[in-house]
Amino acid sequence: MLYWLHWIDLAGVAVFAIAGTLMAYKKHMDGFGVVVLASVTAVGGGTLRDMILDLPVFWVQDPSFFYVITAAAAVTILWLRRKETFPLKYLLFADAIGLAFFNVMGLQKALTYGASPFIAIILGTMTGVFGGLIRDVICREIPLVLKGELYATTCILGGAGYILCSTFGSSIPVAMFVAFSLTLSLRLAAMKWGWALPVFNPHDKITDE
Repeated sequence: MLYWLHWIDLAGVAVFAIAGTLMAYKKHMDGFGVVVLASVTAVGGGTLRDMILDLPVFWVQDPSFFYVITAAAAVTILWLRRKETFPLKYLLFADAIGLAFFNVMGLQKALTYGASPFIAIILGTMTGVFGGLIRDVICREIPLVLKGELYATTCILGGAGYILCSTFGSSIPVAMFVAFSLTLSLRLAAMKWGWALPVFNPHDKITDE
């Protein structure tokens, strides 16, 4: 099982590296900026997860992750050089796929190393959102996780779907597929229809009184 989980992890890293490269293109960064942004987007969440779990950081143990980041960034750059425009939907779509991948992998790794279901859901969410959070902060953008549309909430609901599947006896691959599909579907739906969790009345005003 660890073998195919490794390949899924690599796929998630590749997708988030693409999202980081797209943001670097949007911000007109140079080659070094592309590498930095692709890397922090791809490994930021997993690094935080491993540190919290007191495990060796995954990319320190296996440099193949940076080979994948480099390849994904290079392919994305070549593709962008052939485009005359940059639709924002490319960045958002790549980010949504990476979010779903890393949410599932973070959750699964946390459970593998003995975390309770509740903590595993939290760590899965952190794995999914933290790389993109660092990327957006570096680029002086409002992080997607803090914007109105559902973002981190999709990871929580996807993680809950995984736990429910496991509770009712589903295999790990089935539970992971359900969690991935639920996270991705909710995020794409939130992007399309503007789903959000409103807290404040949009007409409220702050006064000095």
